[in-house]
Amino acid sequence: MSLDEIEFEAEERMEKAVEFLKGEFRGVRTGRASPGLVEHLKIVVPSYGDAPMELRALATISVPEPTTLMIKPFDPGTLKDIERALQTSDIGINPRSDGKVIRLPVPPLSGERRQQIVGQLKKISEQQKIAVRNVRREAVQKIDAGKKAGDLPEDDAKKGHTRMDDLTKKYEKDIDTMLAAKTKEVEQV
Repeated sequence: MSLDEIEFEAEERMEKAVEFLKGEFRGVRTGRASPGLVEHLKIVVPSYGDAPMELRALATISVPEPTTLMIKPFDPGTLKDIERALQTSDIGINPRSDGKVIRLPVPPLSGERRQQIVGQLKKISEQQKIAVRNVRREAVQKIDAGKKAGDLPEDDAKKGHTRMDDLTKKYEKDIDTMLAAKTKEVEQV
């Protein structure tokens, strides 16, 4: 495996860790209504088969007010299934239905709850930093193996080590930036 292939594969995997983190952050409640809070919620609609579907495939999700989510099913027959799924989910918000749309009032967060959420955000971020470092470690091992086998000259191996360190720093900085932005959003009253 060439140095460029190792670097490309490592960068691709590090990018996936950052994308995963973005997805995780979208689902974190901040006291403000956001479609990301419920759009990936899995819902089983018996009349559509037993395969769970994401909420965004079954309804439009809008934010009519800063603290309210409105869910309007494409098929009115799925309203009860969506409502049931929202009640049993772990988002902790009771849905209100008028027979046509479901409203989710997002309550404001207490100071203590905000700190708990910030702690969770830090934990999720650290897990992704570890994933990035693991990718770096595996890439360095491949570079060392190539050097040992004689496929990579020593200069290229050193260059590869430096590139992996630079990539790791870049993606860790991206994760820190995302964490700082989300923390600021959560702490904002």
